[in-house]
Amino acid sequence: MGGRGGTTQPPGRRFGRRRIEIAPGESRPHVEAEWRGVLVVLEAGEIELRCHAGGRRRFAAGSVLWFTGLNLRTVHNPGAVPAVILAVSRGGGTPDGCTEVTGS
Repeated sequence: MGGRGGTTQPPGRRFGRRRIEIAPGESRPHVEAEWRGVLVVLEAGEIELRCHAGGRRRFAAGSVLWFTGLNLRTVHNPGAVPAVILAVSRGGGTPDGCTEVTGS
């Protein structure tokens, strides 16, 4: 019959996730294609989104964002502790548990 709510998930279809850590004071270049269809959850620390036009906006742990269509240049960690981003996408394009660490 199906799972919760009477719907089933197609075989092989799941959510992919990546855990990205940005060290204090470090920046990560933004690549637009990497973030299409991705929900971004800031698990720890803080980030500053820096745009090509010079604008900046800070976000703290607990923020839920998307990075697509914002004309971003970099994602920067202005804080004193590592910023931890959980990137969630449909279809399982990235294996569960995949970890990427940026910075030192």
